[in-house]
Amino acid sequence: MQDLLIRVKWDDAAVRADVREFVDQHLGDTEAVLVIDETGDLKKGRHTVGVQRQYSGTAGKIENCQLAVHLVYATDTAHAMVDTALYLPKSWCDDPERRTRAGVPEQVRFATKPQLAARMITAAVTAGLPCRWVAGDEAYGNDPRLAARLRQLRLGYVLAVARSHQVTTGLGVYRVDALATGLPPTVWQRISAGRGAKGHRWYDWSYTALPAATDTHGGHHWLLIRRNRRTGELAFYRCWSPEPVPLHRLVAVAGRRWKIEEAFQAAKTGLGLDQHQHRRWRSWHRWTTLVILAHAFLAAATANHHHQPVGLIPLTVNELRHLFHVLIIEPTRRRADPLLWSIRRRRHQAQAMTSHYARQALTEP
Repeated sequence: MQDLLIRVKWDDAAVRADVREFVDQHLGDTEAVLVIDETGDLKKGRHTVGVQRQYSGTAGKIENCQLAVHLVYATDTAHAMVDTALYLPKSWCDDPERRTRAGVPEQVRFATKPQLAARMITAAVTAGLPCRWVAGDEAYGNDPRLAARLRQLRLGYVLAVARSHQVTTGLGVYRVDALATGLPPTVWQRISAGRGAKGHRWYDWSYTALPAATDTHGGHHWLLIRRNRRTGELAFYRCWSPEPVPLHRLVAVAGRRWKIEEAFQAAKTGLGLDQHQHRRWRSWHRWTTLVILAHAFLAAATANHHHQPVGLIPLTVNELRHLFHVLIIEPTRRRADPLLWSIRRRRHQAQAMTSHYARQALTEP
């Protein structure tokens, strides 16, 4: 493995391009959503490439960590990791000695996380990966240059923004939380943002049209507001589409953002995304590329698994990874046992899911 990550000659960027092509062949959907988000790995030293004290969403606070932006391709039925970009803080970019020790290429310059996201999205679109939307959290929704780039690419977007975010309306400029104050009950609609293991993700939603941007890309702008049906907590999204779309379509795109959290969970718990022990630029990218490749393969395999016994949940990336581990990576004498355990686990999960949905049906109006 060390030879593969350090000494053997191969191009990690070319492999990620192959992954995009593979995902297109097996999961390609013209209505797919490109989901962007970052994840961090906590580190103790200061020599691992990109490490510094910075905010980590994984830890929920400022930590000594390494951050990377990831791109996930999400359809109605499957999702797969397709690209990554390591965030190199300005303190690293401006330190020639640290760059040299970590093997950072000379052409690498400082780029914000939204800029890294824009590059990956542009590469995916240029390569012909079919997609229609982009979804992301506040780190990306609050960047107007990213939104402008998406409009230029004719990609609709549903990007979360902070409650202090300001929008222009026909009556002036307002904070989005101020616009939400006093909305009448008639403007809210109860819509599911997607299915979860414990039931539908029901929220109240409202949206209002906004004036067009000052660029030449046209299209339709909205402010989308989500309200938690139990706590009343609000979340806000800036939305755009080249053509008019109904509220439930924007809600579906907003809900698709959760797919990247599922991808992170699977990649970290089963594929070693956060288990690398490499300090240098090239070895980090190679390790992460292999994780992306493995995740895309598992995602395609589960999406194409059409044999569905009654009473089992669909085969998942985590379950298939487990089967590969016990049947191939760690050969066993009695190979039927892991398969039986897999069926039992999936049957138990299916029964639990059925119970959750039935209980939800009794409590939700």
